[in-house]
Amino acid sequence: MRLLWFVPPDRDEGPRDRSRRVLLRWAASALIVPGLAALPTSVAATAAKKPPAKDEAKPQPRRRVVIDPGHGGNDPGTIGVRGSHEKDVTMAVARELRRQLLASQRYDVALTRERDEFVSLGERVQRARAAKGELFLSLHADAIHRPDVRGASVYTLSEKASDARAAALAAKENRADAIAGLDLSHQKPDIAAILIDLVQRETKNQSATFANILLPELARDMRLLDRSHRFAGFAVLKAPDVPSVLVEMGYLSNREDEKLLNAPAHQAKLAATLTRAVGRYFASQPRAKA
Repeated sequence: MRLLWFVPPDRDEGPRDRSRRVLLRWAASALIVPGLAALPTSVAATAAKKPPAKDEAKPQPRRRVVIDPGHGGNDPGTIGVRGSHEKDVTMAVARELRRQLLASQRYDVALTRERDEFVSLGERVQRARAAKGELFLSLHADAIHRPDVRGASVYTLSEKASDARAAALAAKENRADAIAGLDLSHQKPDIAAILIDLVQRETKNQSATFANILLPELARDMRLLDRSHRFAGFAVLKAPDVPSVLVEMGYLSNREDEKLLNAPAHQAKLAATLTRAVGRYFASQPRAKA
């Protein structure tokens, strides 16, 4: 079936009539296209006038998240009142967090350690940078001589600790590099020099942005310490170009926190909270142009 309209001229037609006839003939010719012949006139006309569909939006590249399960190998970290090891708790939460992030299909995820092995603090930073991480989450569980203290907190980098407890914690974590027979006290790490770079200042600001997003999410699901955003000179947070936070997920020196941190259901809830915060953070951070 071929659609063809013919509008005969009128002997007495004026300029307006002639224009109308030409327009009708043009409209008719527009409908004589493959695939439209069998369509009703109204449908064919609509299809003919419809602009070409735009290409579908290309899927966005996945954002890159690096998860750092604290301690490992012959560095057990804190040992809880029930005997649990920090290195095991951090690995369990890290694996669950990776699972949830990957399930969203929005992220590429790397771990600084995949098994129970010792990894120096400097090496953790280098692995995060080698993975081209856009966000670095170091997972830990704290301990203190007061068994009644419990709750989570989030640390970002500062050479000046927010309080004596933060300073002591940073000193303890930074000393972990000497545990595997390594003495880094006489070495001059490149990280110290990089800290003065202007890039590090912007990275610190982005780290604080993520901490401020994460803390309200944590508060929805679990108990937090007072002044839960803290600052200390953690060596593991010193990547110059990767926004980084250290999450103290609770206190293994507190029986209730230790029980929760070893419970798969709580680990899954904690991972879900971190996943929400990661999503909110990247939504607020446009991807840098290549």
